[in-house]
Amino acid sequence: MFLPKEILEKKLQEFLEEDLGQGDVTTFATIPADVAVKAEVRAKEAGVVAGLEEALVLVENFGLHAETMVDNGAEVEPKTVLLKIVGDARTLLSLERTLLNLLSRMSGIATATRRIVEKVKKAGYSTRIACTRKVAPGLAYFDKKAVAIGSGDTHRSGLDDMVLIKDNHIAIVGDAAQAVRKARESTSFSKKIEIEVTNSNDAVKVAEAKADVIMLDNFQPRQIRESLEGLKKEKLREHVLVEASGRINEKNVLEFAATGVDILSLGEITQNAKALDMSLKVVKVKKKK
Repeated sequence: MFLPKEILEKKLQEFLEEDLGQGDVTTFATIPADVAVKAEVRAKEAGVVAGLEEALVLVENFGLHAETMVDNGAEVEPKTVLLKIVGDARTLLSLERTLLNLLSRMSGIATATRRIVEKVKKAGYSTRIACTRKVAPGLAYFDKKAVAIGSGDTHRSGLDDMVLIKDNHIAIVGDAAQAVRKARESTSFSKKIEIEVTNSNDAVKVAEAKADVIMLDNFQPRQIRESLEGLKKEKLREHVLVEASGRINEKNVLEFAATGVDILSLGEITQNAKALDMSLKVVKVKKKK
């Protein structure tokens, strides 16, 4: 995922402005204006690093110099130095929490994603692990990028990515297959059409209506197998991707992967991932020349 630097700078500046308010009164009251520092961002626990590109843009946009010591996607151990920063002490201390919050959150999401992806892969399944749009407002780009760095699939980044017909769309249209047909009539060839179904019969009907992807919503593994068998019986299975979503988590993910479904989407990757613990430590202080 990529945003032009100017747009990324704007997003990061908004995060910083929210934290700063009218200014960092503690730093202003205690740190002289003529002090420069060297500092390091260190991991305090093992995990997968994400957010380094964003960290560089943030600190360099405010006149600090930074150097990454690892790459995005790297698996690190506790005490690993991730980033070295040199520059004005007041500026760095004012940026510290915004910088760490972004790195910690993105790395936590990447770590959780990688752990689940590897669990499925080691069990011998080729099922793709995806996140959902259940992200904090304003953080969708960063959360989704962290999933990608963790080797997961980003699914939709926004409502314009693809057609995804859900229960409320169907309730208004009145019929799942009809909803697919209506979407097919007006949707560009460049957009896939996915539809959420709640029973095996509708899975067959929407496949016949030329859905590209079928989402089995809140199906148990037994129900997923029945749906896949139904699609095979009608010779439709090879024409659609099948996704399972709802109540899937790291503990039960292998039960769902074992069904033969193509995609598993987990809201918990972005909703419940624990931030990776890290800190920023000043290692050298000197007066500016």
